[in-house]
Amino acid sequence: MLKVVGSRGIAFFVTGLLVLAPGGARGQPSAAQPQAGAAASPPPSTATAAGSVASPAAAQPMPSAGLGDDTTQSPVPVDLLQAQPGGITAVQAGTRAAATSWNAKANEEALRGAAARVDQAWAAFLPRLSVVAKYTRLSFITPPNLGTLIATNASPAYDPATHSYLQPVGTTPTPATAGTPAMPGTGFLGTSNLELGAIPLAFPLVYNDWLLQATISVPISDYFLRIDQTYTAATRSEDAARWDLVTAHATAESNGKVAYYTWLRARGAVLVAVQTLNDQKTHLRDSRNQFAVGNASRADVLRAETAVASAELALEEARNLATLTEKQLQVAIHSPAEEALVPGEDLEGALPPVQGSVQQMIAEAVGARPEVKSADANAASAREQAAADKAGRYPVLSAFADGIYANPNPRIFPQTATWFPSWDVGAQLTWSPNDVLIANGSVADAESRVGAIEANKNVVRDGIEVEVTQAWENVQQADFSIVSSTRELASAEEAVRVQRELFNNGRGTSATLTDAQTDLTRARLDLLNAKADARIARIRLEHALGRDAWGAPR
Repeated sequence: MLKVVGSRGIAFFVTGLLVLAPGGARGQPSAAQPQAGAAASPPPSTATAAGSVASPAAAQPMPSAGLGDDTTQSPVPVDLLQAQPGGITAVQAGTRAAATSWNAKANEEALRGAAARVDQAWAAFLPRLSVVAKYTRLSFITPPNLGTLIATNASPAYDPATHSYLQPVGTTPTPATAGTPAMPGTGFLGTSNLELGAIPLAFPLVYNDWLLQATISVPISDYFLRIDQTYTAATRSEDAARWDLVTAHATAESNGKVAYYTWLRARGAVLVAVQTLNDQKTHLRDSRNQFAVGNASRADVLRAETAVASAELALEEARNLATLTEKQLQVAIHSPAEEALVPGEDLEGALPPVQGSVQQMIAEAVGARPEVKSADANAASAREQAAADKAGRYPVLSAFADGIYANPNPRIFPQTATWFPSWDVGAQLTWSPNDVLIANGSVADAESRVGAIEANKNVVRDGIEVEVTQAWENVQQADFSIVSSTRELASAEEAVRVQRELFNNGRGTSATLTDAQTDLTRARLDLLNAKADARIARIRLEHALGRDAWGAPR
């Protein structure tokens, strides 16, 4: 049996040819007149080529089956597999598939997000600067009565807010002449007039609060226990995202090349189907000629007509499959609908040999595959994150500094409705037992992710080992199949030629010729499959070895 390719298989039309059984014709069988150039037949005989006794009517022409001229040869579309100038090649298909892959686009966005997280982690190294601008309107309250103050005019109280002296009730404050209170005993404003006065004692209330404050905080302990580890974890995560993008590009490129050769295989199947149809038409013509001279039975003609009908159906299915694979290629490379795809290379030509042993290839693949590198980077990121989470177990030491410009400034007592600057610096040490419990859970979670990533990496390594071995064996098998299928095709073509001559000379049977034609179709498909498989196997091997990982980080 022929190997199945894709969901339907390239041997979709050979099934009927491999087990052609005698059956009734569609409609009434038709008689065929001897064709020009047909091989000479021996004189009519009472015994047919199959060894059965011919009826008297066997030598009469058969009625037409109503199929028209069903022995006309169809033109063989040899250009289906020929390279044409300006056509697309496998390399071009792979490059376009990688450049337009939606999976790669999604990984590009994931990489962009990972890079943003690196920038975010880097910003944690900077001291934290915060600025506050605040206005507050306070509600009115009745000021508390603090009693009265007994004073003399010899030493009036000085009010720094108004730059004046406090005077008895009912008098107007007099501005200080020199900006400082008068010396006791000198009298009011330098006079010796001594008078006592009762002054109510109360603090002024300010109902409009304005605040401008800048604060800078330096997380001293986090520099050693958390920030550097978090930044390293982010960079490792970015590396993993970059390797994931490389994987997406490599996979898309490989699939694009495979889609190209699958398309060529389907086009080649159309060519084989046309050749098979022409062979069956030739056999139908020969069968009618032999029936006309009494060397073949009516069943031989009907069987040949059945084979022609089956070959016509197989050709239609081959064309449909070629159309489907072309659409698959267009989707893979995201080709515009108006772009006509023509092959820029064929399935001919020598292929480069594969060098090295399986073990050498496995070692190369494990060291080069981006999936393994991505797993290593993810594991390193999880380890660094676990180290950062451990910082929650320890006290946090930080330094801070504040610059305040406020009206009223809380540092001034009693409050006055004036702008006044102030500053402060300090350090603080904080710790909570709750943080220890939270940190223990975070560390255990991160360490479990490390273990899971390592386990999954080993799964990937096992899969790579099998993938490389299978790809290498497929290359060897396809190369051997090309050699054997070439010999198979040569012998099958010769067998059909000999069997046709025997049949046309009345010394061979229709069944034997049909079997030879079936073998010829199988040989053609085997060689077509071998040529396509040899190229696809090399693509798969290159991908398995990680040699198609373009754009990899260095």
